[in-house]
Amino acid sequence: MSAIRGARERARIEVTAAIKDEARRQLAAEGAAKLSLRAVARELGMVSSALYRYFPSRDELLTALIVDAYDSVGEAAETAHRTAAPDGSAPAAHLARWVAVACAVRDWALAHPHEYALIYGSPVPGYTAPQATIAPASRVGLVLVAVVEDAHREAGLALPPLTEELRPEAERLAAELAPGLPPAVAVPIVAAWAQLFGLVSFEIFGQFDRVVEARAAFFRQSVEELGRSVGLLGTAGPARQGGRAWR
Repeated sequence: MSAIRGARERARIEVTAAIKDEARRQLAAEGAAKLSLRAVARELGMVSSALYRYFPSRDELLTALIVDAYDSVGEAAETAHRTAAPDGSAPAAHLARWVAVACAVRDWALAHPHEYALIYGSPVPGYTAPQATIAPASRVGLVLVAVVEDAHREAGLALPPLTEELRPEAERLAAELAPGLPPAVAVPIVAAWAQLFGLVSFEIFGQFDRVVEARAAFFRQSVEELGRSVGLLGTAGPARQGGRAWR
């Protein structure tokens, strides 16, 4: 019986993967708003009732694709964090890791533009993302926080300025998102996270067409500046205009 169950599980995994692959092809051709379970079933030679045993609704299939996309870009960011700048804890190494993570996100988006559009493009009409998407969607942001936490622990940060008006919000963000970091760092981390995906989105969705030509170099310099905005120290060491070294 265990052999039979194993074969059934393998078959289910294979069919699930085939359904997702066909759904991704439809996303590329038609967009998420036109994703249809019946069309997926037809292309796979399945009856609709059989497909519903795997994904009871279009929204459940969309959720699976969204989770896969978030996990994929999150894995790319995590791999870059693990493998970049392996030469120690010098301040420049942390900035290099930050840039490597950001470039990994961009590379993933360029290689998977339709999946990027699914998770960072226009909302799909009639679809509300469930709780199950939150943890996968957080993976890139958590990597960015981890880079800054490593720098804080090992090399110090150039503490960004923080207005009194924003201090309560900064304290809330730090407590919820980055409890190991000073509140002054929480606000620029969230801003940098948003700006990172803004840069990628402008490239993926064509806003940089006829504007930015040297896009890789432009992106790299931009994300280096984002890294410095959160307090990461570059080759100049702890001296940083507008901030002070903080450990």
